[in-house]
Amino acid sequence: MSVMTVSIMCGLIAAVLLSIDVGHRLGVRRRLRHPQSVPTVHPTIEASVFGLMGILIGFTFYGAASRFDNRRNLIVLEANAIGTTYLRLDLLPPETQPVLRDAFREYLRSRLAVYRQISDFQATKAALDRSRALQESVWKKTVEALKGTGPSEKSLMLTSLNEMIDITTDRTVALTTHPPAAVFVMLALTVIASSALAGYTMSPSPVRDWVSTITLALVLGFALYVILDYEFPRIGFLRIDPVDQVLVETLKQMK
Repeated sequence: MSVMTVSIMCGLIAAVLLSIDVGHRLGVRRRLRHPQSVPTVHPTIEASVFGLMGILIGFTFYGAASRFDNRRNLIVLEANAIGTTYLRLDLLPPETQPVLRDAFREYLRSRLAVYRQISDFQATKAALDRSRALQESVWKKTVEALKGTGPSEKSLMLTSLNEMIDITTDRTVALTTHPPAAVFVMLALTVIASSALAGYTMSPSPVRDWVSTITLALVLGFALYVILDYEFPRIGFLRIDPVDQVLVETLKQMK
C-alpha cells in the first residue's frame, strides 16, 4: 500500500471525524443556549439524509465495481485478439512472416508499457503514441504481405487485425470512464451532512461516545476509499495489474 493510498484513506476518515465533531459541537452549543431543549433531528430529515447517502454509496460502489470488471475483461480480450492475429500470420507468405512476428512482439511490449506507469501522464502519453505508431506499422506491413494471398486469407487476417486495433480504443475509453464530478461532489456532501447529523444527535449525551464515532468514521471512510480504488484500479490498493500477466504470457508464447 503506497503512501498516497494511506494518505487518501486517512484523509477520508479524518473528514468524517471532523464532520461528526462539528455536528457534535453545534449540538452542545445549542444545548448551552437553550438548556430546556434537547438537540435532536427530525426523524424524517434524518432518515432522508442517511437513506440518500446509502443509495449514493450503493450505486457508486456498484458502478465502480462494474467498470473494474469491464477493464479486466478488456485486457483478456486484447490478449486473445493479439494472440489470434499472431497465429494467423501463418497464412501469410513465409518470407514475410519473420518481420511481422518481430513487429507484433514489439507492439505487444508497447501495449504493456502504456499501463505500467499510468500515474505518470507524460510517460503514459509517450508510450501510447509509440503504441499507435507501431500499430500503423503493423497494419501497413500486414496489408503489404497480404497482396500475395487469396480472399479467405485476407478476410481472416484483416478481421483479426481490425479487432486487435479496435480493442485498444475500448481500453483507452474504459480507462478514462468515470462518473461525472457532480456525483462525487454530491456523495461527499451527503456523507458530510450525515456525519454532522450523527454528531448532532449524539450531543445530548454528557459522555462522548468515541466507540460509535470512530466506528462510523472508519466504515464511511473505508467505503469511500474502496469506491475511489475501484475507479482508479492502477493507483490504489485494489489493482488490475495482475491481469496484465495474461498479456505477458501471450508475449512469451510469441516464438
